[in-house]
Amino acid sequence: MSRTPYRLLALSLAIALTVSACGGGEQEGPQGGPGQVTVATLKAEQVGLTRELPGRTNAFLVAEVRPQVNGIVAKRLFTEGGLVTAGQPLYQLDDASYRAQANSARAQLARAEATANAARLSARRIGELAKVEAVSTQDNENAIAALKQAEADVGAARAALDAANVTLGYARITAPISGRIGKSSVTQGALVSAGQAEALATVQQLNPIYVDLTQSASELLQLRRELASGRLQDNQTLPVTILLDDGTEFDHKGTLEFSEVSVDPTTGSYALRVKVENPDQVLMPGMYVRAQVGSGVRENAILVPMQGIARDPKGDTSAMVVGKDDKVEVRQVKVSRSLGDKWLVEDGLKAGDKVIVEGLQKIQPGMPVQATEMGAAPAKPAAAPAAPAAQQ
Repeated sequence: MSRTPYRLLALSLAIALTVSACGGGEQEGPQGGPGQVTVATLKAEQVGLTRELPGRTNAFLVAEVRPQVNGIVAKRLFTEGGLVTAGQPLYQLDDASYRAQANSARAQLARAEATANAARLSARRIGELAKVEAVSTQDNENAIAALKQAEADVGAARAALDAANVTLGYARITAPISGRIGKSSVTQGALVSAGQAEALATVQQLNPIYVDLTQSASELLQLRRELASGRLQDNQTLPVTILLDDGTEFDHKGTLEFSEVSVDPTTGSYALRVKVENPDQVLMPGMYVRAQVGSGVRENAILVPMQGIARDPKGDTSAMVVGKDDKVEVRQVKVSRSLGDKWLVEDGLKAGDKVIVEGLQKIQPGMPVQATEMGAAPAKPAAAPAAPAAQQ
């Protein structure tokens, strides 16, 4: 008799659970009704296709500062990391010996000019005497030859002076181009020599700047096939958008300068070069960037929201669409690339198809559904029928 209350309690709990389960089933709504889904009605549109390529920045101009004569560095005339202009003095070498050579060449020129002047006067006098046959013809010819030799000596001396001045000028090393100069590899008092392996410094012009990109050869072949078939219209002249390493967009657009004429056999890719204005010198040589390069314009392109495309373990893609009689159909779809939050459809869907983008977990193929267009305001629920009046 002591176990009876426990049996009654267990029976009461079982009845309560059964009633609760039945009640929960009734709250889910009537079975067999159409499922509620959200669809995106596809339409054909013109789409500009781009490809995002990796690349590195390179200076527009690069010039190494090298000595052309031997000497001791007497003074460094620039600030490391600063801006320099073409022709600006960068280093001053000890030029005492080169200055002495230039002075010597100048003196040799003066001597040659004096000798030539004397030979000119002598040739003139002998020429006058030869007219009256006061001197022999041979003496006249010797005087003329001596004058020409003296004039030639003047030319040689003048050339020697020019060479000495050039060498003297090389003792003052100047910037070959305008740009930003790096650190100096030598200090005051260092010995430098013509033809040495190490440059004294490097000057780089950073405005504009180059962005060197790489693209696979297979993408190039696919692009050419689409252009040849008419599926794409060429838009290579569109500006190129540069994306920095942190994903932000660079302020200035670039222009495509050229494409390499050969493919790298080790990587199967070819190079492209983009020129970008860089007035604030935000881009520095060696930076990793990405570039969005226009590849063409697709007419009558079909775009489908990404949430409407499913991918199986084999990589095949499919979509659920609302077909005839408002029933669910499965379509095998081929997509090629993403454009924002949408896929570009190559095959399997057409304009006017209603692709299901929400409510996919509640439906199955062949099931009737009630579709609401994506972005449309939700339908207002129908008003509940009025309760019958209580009888008196």
